[in-house]
Amino acid sequence: MDSVISHLKSNFNTYLEELKEYLRIKSISTLDANRSDMIKCADFVADKLRHAGMSRVEIFQTARHPIVYGEWLGQPGKPTVLIYGHYDVQPVDPLDLWHSDPFEPVIHDEKIWARGANDNKGQNYVHIKSVDAYFKTLGTLPLNVKFLFEGEEEIGSESLTSFLKTHQELLKCDSVLVSDTSMYGRGIPTITYGLRGLLYMEVEMTGPDKDLHSGSFGGAVANPINELAKLISKLHDKNGKITVPNFYNGVQKLSKAEKENFKRLKFSENAYAKEVGVKKLHGEKGFTTLEKLWTRPTLDCNGIIGGFTEIGAKTVLPSKAKAKISMRLVPNQDPLKIAKDFAKYVKSLVPQSVKLDVKMLHYGYPAVVPFGSKALNAGAKATAKAYGKKTVFTREGGSISIVVDFIKNLKAPVVLMGFGLDSDDIHSPNEHFLLENFEKGLYASAYFLDEFSKA
Repeated sequence: MDSVISHLKSNFNTYLEELKEYLRIKSISTLDANRSDMIKCADFVADKLRHAGMSRVEIFQTARHPIVYGEWLGQPGKPTVLIYGHYDVQPVDPLDLWHSDPFEPVIHDEKIWARGANDNKGQNYVHIKSVDAYFKTLGTLPLNVKFLFEGEEEIGSESLTSFLKTHQELLKCDSVLVSDTSMYGRGIPTITYGLRGLLYMEVEMTGPDKDLHSGSFGGAVANPINELAKLISKLHDKNGKITVPNFYNGVQKLSKAEKENFKRLKFSENAYAKEVGVKKLHGEKGFTTLEKLWTRPTLDCNGIIGGFTEIGAKTVLPSKAKAKISMRLVPNQDPLKIAKDFAKYVKSLVPQSVKLDVKMLHYGYPAVVPFGSKALNAGAKATAKAYGKKTVFTREGGSISIVVDFIKNLKAPVVLMGFGLDSDDIHSPNEHFLLENFEKGLYASAYFLDEFSKA
């Protein structure tokens, strides 16, 4: 291992220049204008996998953007790890808020600044180079490796979801390694072992068949905005508990080991409140803030549309009002069942003077990797060696739907070994990635291959 780590250290600047080349490719998956950039980026990844020593590299065309696959299976009898990443990035708007060209990487303040620097090019590139370092120094790997890079993560992974169902034998593995999450804090090695699921609904309230004058009709005709506001106010009780029937059925209680793990994180509620700019935190009574963020289901209104919203005044009684409502779900909650219960419940809350239409826009299942799995332990040891301190275990409130698809289709544990920080401004202007984490990520990836080979 010493020679591998030494090689990674001595070639860090070379890797950084290669990462810049990767970041210059405008691989924005949601825009048709960038389809040629997506092909160019897939070719870039495939080329780097070949140079890293993969014995087979193949680009699979899909209905939208290519999937890149690579493998080296030269260690029969040893475990196989599937390393996942995505080469697509978010749009860069609003461009005027960027301090520099989002596709011309710059380095300052010990960070590399560019779209995709953290999410996900910087994080996934460490795995390609750690594999490359093994071949350059030892001429082999300690276990079998497969790579899977997609170009649609930022738009829902539709092609990859189908690909997983039809290529289970090709992707068969003992663990999936993903670096697309955040660390608990700077310099704190972190393994994420749980993600919440998601249910996203849209409700539309309709009153009169057209907008009406509020003076002529107000008081006699129901106002959809007023009725929608009343409906939303009834979705939580005074203790912050969600009122949808059957919503909490099956929700797992936090284990003693997890509660003890959360205590070791020494989370500061005051510091968190200050960080997000509020005087006092909020939420479901009877639970700590970390429990609320990571292990409890939630329901939030994400947007309200209706009536007159321009500058000035217009005395209108609107015909329609619409709300976007999302629910973050935890293990044993079924988003499809909850969608039905939600629709039935909200329809029961509205008077006959209005009509309510309910639509499901998106859903994803939650995922938790059990403590004590060999893959999780290998990840913890690897990151601890890379950062020189004990690894912490966290869950995240967000969702990565493809992780659930990996677990479901490949029947393999997923190790979320992220190197980003919550302050890296992913999806926002001025996205960046700490150079320290790019470097330590290289070491952690190399150590993981060694540790998991012994599992």
